[in-house]
Amino acid sequence: MMRLTLKDLGVKSDAVVTGLSVDSRHVQPGHVFAALPGTAMDGRDFIPQAIEKGAIAILSTPDADTKNLPLLPSDEPRLDYARLAKRLYPNQPATVVAVTGTNGKSSTVEFLRQIWEAAGHASACFGTLGVRTPSGLLPMSHTTPDALALHKTLYELHAQGVTHAAMEASSHGLDQFRMDEVALSTAGFTNLTQDHFDYHETPEAYFEAKARLFTELLPSRSPVVIMVDDQAGRDLFESCEAAGFYGRSIGWAGRDIRIAEIMPRAASQTLTLIIDGQRAVIELPLAAEFQALNAVTALGLALSTGISKDVALSALENLTGVAGRLEMAGRKANGAPIFIDFAHTEDGLSKLLRSVRPHVEGKLRVVFGCGGDRDPDKRSKMGAMAARHADDAIVTDDNPRSEVPAVIRAAVMQGCPDATEIGDRRAAIAEGITRLEAGDCLVVAGKGHEQGQIVGETVIPFNDVTVVQELLA
Repeated sequence: MMRLTLKDLGVKSDAVVTGLSVDSRHVQPGHVFAALPGTAMDGRDFIPQAIEKGAIAILSTPDADTKNLPLLPSDEPRLDYARLAKRLYPNQPATVVAVTGTNGKSSTVEFLRQIWEAAGHASACFGTLGVRTPSGLLPMSHTTPDALALHKTLYELHAQGVTHAAMEASSHGLDQFRMDEVALSTAGFTNLTQDHFDYHETPEAYFEAKARLFTELLPSRSPVVIMVDDQAGRDLFESCEAAGFYGRSIGWAGRDIRIAEIMPRAASQTLTLIIDGQRAVIELPLAAEFQALNAVTALGLALSTGISKDVALSALENLTGVAGRLEMAGRKANGAPIFIDFAHTEDGLSKLLRSVRPHVEGKLRVVFGCGGDRDPDKRSKMGAMAARHADDAIVTDDNPRSEVPAVIRAAVMQGCPDATEIGDRRAAIAEGITRLEAGDCLVVAGKGHEQGQIVGETVIPFNDVTVVQELLA
């Protein structure tokens, strides 16, 4: 951490800033406390506790009552919180890439990390699954971490010698200025479907939050990589090119990297790509079309960060899948596979089931649910996707949180009235496995890599992969 005094922040004092905190419980002597207004809680209410813990200054709105402690006034305290975090932790890897979109962010940044690694770069990625570095995996609490945690993570990666880092950029993080002050080299966009409408009031607000990565955070004339298979991607690509960014459009409708054909195999797929007008055929060692889309996004970002086409394509043929993203949990004695996936939106579930279908000779079966305290409008829509794309569906609990689980399941069942309802997730998975016949496939969707199930305020240890393996044993 860089040495700062209050004088460096505009206060007439030589007191040394020993840290920064947004949580009064974490304040230590010498900290600046960022009292941020919020929707659930207002940080200004916790200023007295921060002072008791030894805070030496308060960063907040101009009207905040700081009890005679120095105030760092701000009309945008979240933005200035990010700026102060950057001043305390200024160093970052030379190449930082951000990926936004509703689905595919985790896999894309991990695939990009693997391509960089194959090219000989010390690489890392972070987001929903944690921080993956050359030395291992560490947990992380948010898809896009709090601004202080983000800049501290980048600072530590730089100290470890990491030169290339890829990160997920969530709509929440972009809307709350968490990524401001990150020195980005390029950015990628995967897709836009319904999600987080409990936070964003309209689809337009959700899109604008995602687009902010390109319109406000990325330096002008930077390269951008945008999947143009949906209208949001096409609109974003058009606006980026008009603004002078160097755009790479990718996907089935891509101009610069176009998917010409996908041939599914038992546990892989053959991709035929047209890259800048030249044909390339590779064997991707992963199943499902959405994995191909994520791999192509990573390819575009790798090329935009200076990786040669030959090195990048070779790396794609040696990719390792991401935990909880169409992860093979095991096979029944009759050979029927069970996959675990994080798909938790209407579009995510649809893409998952449609992508798995070509690999299935018999019946495609799915076990899934919807989370509580999240966008309720998508529940029946996810049920409809299961009814449309699977041969057999079991509706169960996801993370009900504070809601009544039966009410959530009932909403899902409106979209798939012929599905079986089994509230207990373990029992639902067990029933799905029991139904598997030779040639069938079971997909357990919604929780992916998660290690717990949130019921009320309690987190019950639960991991879909572990449960499947226990049941198979």
